[in-house]
Amino acid sequence: MVRAYLSTFNELGIETWLAHDSLLGWWLSGQVLPGDRDVRMQVSEPGIFDLAAYYNMTTFSIRVPGQPKSVRRKYQLELSRFAKAREQSDPAGSADGRWIDTDTGLYIDMYAVRYNLTHPGGRGMMSCKDGGEFRDKDLFPLQKTSFEGVPAKIPHQTRELLVAEYGARALKAGGRNG
Repeated sequence: MVRAYLSTFNELGIETWLAHDSLLGWWLSGQVLPGDRDVRMQVSEPGIFDLAAYYNMTTFSIRVPGQPKSVRRKYQLELSRFAKAREQSDPAGSADGRWIDTDTGLYIDMYAVRYNLTHPGGRGMMSCKDGGEFRDKDLFPLQKTSFEGVPAKIPHQTRELLVAEYGARALKAGGRNG
């Protein structure tokens, strides 16, 4: 599912990157954390606008690598009705969108990262509806890598963001960069 998401968004030209537990999984092994059912990605604000304008409720049929050409999986891109809103309009704090495996119901949550023009931290502060706050210089420029064997992107200051969210001990459990 993650490979299909990353490959499709790359083909569509939508800027997306690993976040939270997915980013920690990349740090530790280059893969989704074992048993993780809460995969989360971030998307640029222009990316969420493009998805809302052209791809909301689109079903993508993706060929399964290593299988006959006839073996495909279907994924639906579903955006929240609040996806384009800058403010936290949804009291439940829902994701801006989901990439849903139509056979299993498993999904990837997507959160748009936007400049927060009223943040007390001043210029360059960004936030998303899951409560994450970042300085633009910590996210950008995004760095190219691979995750689950396909091209992916990660924040510029990955280590610092992971330490702030999970603590330094989480990064010492092993990993690519620990």
